[in-house]
Amino acid sequence: MKEKHTDSYYAASKNQQFDFPQLTGEHIADVCVIGSGITGATAALELANKGFKVIVLEANRVGWGASGRSGGQAIFGWASEQDTLEKLVGKSDARKLWDVSVEALALTKSNINKYNIDCDWRDGMAHLAMKPRHDKELQSWYDDLTENYGYESLTLWDQDQVRSRIASDKYTSGMFDSNSGHLHPLNYTLGLVNAAKLAGAEFYEDSSVHQIEHGDPATLFTKNGKVKANHVILACNAYMKGLESKLENKVMPVGTYICATEPLGEEVTGALMQDHIAACDINFVLDYYRCSGDHRMLFGGRVSYSGMAPVNLEKAMQGRMLDIFPQLKDTKIDYAWGGNVAITMNRAPHFGRLKPNVYFAQGFSGHGIAATGMAGTLMAECVATTAERFAIFDKIPHMPFPGGRMLRTPALILAMSYFRVRDLL
Repeated sequence: MKEKHTDSYYAASKNQQFDFPQLTGEHIADVCVIGSGITGATAALELANKGFKVIVLEANRVGWGASGRSGGQAIFGWASEQDTLEKLVGKSDARKLWDVSVEALALTKSNINKYNIDCDWRDGMAHLAMKPRHDKELQSWYDDLTENYGYESLTLWDQDQVRSRIASDKYTSGMFDSNSGHLHPLNYTLGLVNAAKLAGAEFYEDSSVHQIEHGDPATLFTKNGKVKANHVILACNAYMKGLESKLENKVMPVGTYICATEPLGEEVTGALMQDHIAACDINFVLDYYRCSGDHRMLFGGRVSYSGMAPVNLEKAMQGRMLDIFPQLKDTKIDYAWGGNVAITMNRAPHFGRLKPNVYFAQGFSGHGIAATGMAGTLMAECVATTAERFAIFDKIPHMPFPGGRMLRTPALILAMSYFRVRDLL
């Protein structure tokens, strides 16, 4: 039996339903993609449009993972800030990585328009300060991106400007980006899957890959079938599940959680967040939120490094929401859910080749709505034309999480305690 999508607002409001078969028997493909999130679906779409025979293997249902249940915010840059990337790869390559991230936003919007994907895209995203230290960080961030990277869509807000746009007294300043935005992530992913299917890509659900026999071609084994492919694209991210330990130890699956209120009406949501923008604070353990197309508040936050969801998730998330918007105290919560994102030690993306014909992209560190689509595009470029842009990411050094699969979680919980305390200062 296929595992259902998590019980979320997104699953309840999805506008397409697919029921792809399980892989059985032997198949041959030019490219086999493992994972049907935004990364895998975009790679499949790009390659199918170029005439490649593409097979996509999904362990559960298309869009089942983070691509179908995330916060839905499409943001410039990477989870690691540009000054961190400059230290890791130098200013020249850091600039190239920045340019790719901005292109990722353009690609997201282009795909929505090109393939008529109904996913409620809205422009506008604000990063919000909650204390004087944050104010200085935002000013420094703004100065760096505008002066050194020529990013022209940013505006700094003082406290009065923030509070005129977001109905909360928690914030001291903000940085607004008109180029970023937000969308319904599951409907966006399903739209990409549909476009790839129409272009000729074959999708199989309930078809978890349990072994890859590397070679040229590679052979991928599922419970009831196998695929021989000249190229393999690993788009598993937080859901590698032991398939390739060399990749799995470079990321840590981290739980993050969201609640969705009952519909509030356009007047109420418009008063809460002017122009229906998205927002997040800049704490290390941050809150992020936006209003849906049917005028609900979608409020995300908390993290779990242990793999255990908070006790009474609905109440926990409602409490975080009310801390920011106490005026919603009588509002009913209709949905509360969570899922895993994959973080790297340095929060920089981890892209590369496992073998000459096996490509991977993972470790978006909670910054994946736009970046995942770009990852799929870059891996498709490697197969079809050139690996020049993809190779830049291979210069980023990545360390495995200490402690192996058994001990890395408690080690990370201990380390993260420092950042939780720092958020309070």
